[in-house]
Amino acid sequence: MMVVMKAGSSQEEVQQVVSLVKSWGLEAHLSSGEERTVIGMVGDTRKVQKEVFFHFPAIERIVPISHPYKLASREFIPNNSSFALDGVIMGGKGVVVIAGPCSVESRSQILETAHAVREAGGHALRGGAFKPRTSPYAFQGLGEEGLEYLAEAREATGLPIITEAMSPEQVPLVARFADVIQIGARNMQNYALLHAAGESQHPVLLKRGMSATIEELLMAAEYILSHGNRRVMLCERGIRTFETATRNTTDINAVPVLKNMTHLPVILDPSHSTGNWKYVSAIARAGVAAGADGLIVEVHPRPEEALSDGGQSLNPQRFAEMVCQIRAIAEAVDRTLATSKVEVPAC
Repeated sequence: MMVVMKAGSSQEEVQQVVSLVKSWGLEAHLSSGEERTVIGMVGDTRKVQKEVFFHFPAIERIVPISHPYKLASREFIPNNSSFALDGVIMGGKGVVVIAGPCSVESRSQILETAHAVREAGGHALRGGAFKPRTSPYAFQGLGEEGLEYLAEAREATGLPIITEAMSPEQVPLVARFADVIQIGARNMQNYALLHAAGESQHPVLLKRGMSATIEELLMAAEYILSHGNRRVMLCERGIRTFETATRNTTDINAVPVLKNMTHLPVILDPSHSTGNWKYVSAIARAGVAAGADGLIVEVHPRPEEALSDGGQSLNPQRFAEMVCQIRAIAEAVDRTLATSKVEVPAC
């Protein structure tokens, strides 16, 4: 349920309504537009005494939110949400390219990759310091040492960094080093982790679970949003189906569907959704054409030597070619690549 205030309502009038909402034990979430302020009520709205609102002349109307996800819904915020990440607008007209290795393997590897990503026109660096792996014997990441290498790469290149937290206890540590906390597919419904990410007030990239519906993804985002943390991006990374030709099945439908259902930025991961570098660029192009706000792509200087996911990683040359391709697709659908910190070579 949400309260739509009349145009020109004063801060005092808004706060009066907020105080009333809180008196019923509900949370009040404000969305301030150019003309009107909307107050979202989250909690057990059966406690709401609607007739009390008639005594507030600044209230225009009361509107029920039909979806179970309230704060993520376009009913609550009709326009696209965006936020700046070290000068790069996430969720704006420009398509953002996030790239880097699956795992931070060494200082030299992540620095080499970071420079290649920046020179090709990438906007942010991804890399796993903590790695959830199917096998307990596989490389699990460098932990805090990997976070330190990522921070050094940011210092050297100016690229903001995105890396995964796997437990609530890791959130403060990851937030200290990273610009964005990633919540991986295996942890999409780790509710303690979602709460911790929301409480951190740090930007979050939330990946869709491999067998999760779109509504379940949005409900997971709602946990983060419920703490007042609005800087949330959703990531479609492929879902598990009967098909075995690729690692996962890219749900390209999810991009326009999510853009219709939610105001949150939508990112596509063509690397995990295919599991094969040969298909990454094609799916990246499709994602931009479908309306994705950005891409998160795995890049490794020597994929054949990668300790994890080498088969789906682009080398720097192929990544640079992909950036040129998606720039052309973006322009064809009346968009651009997001502004880069460095002069990108002509394609």
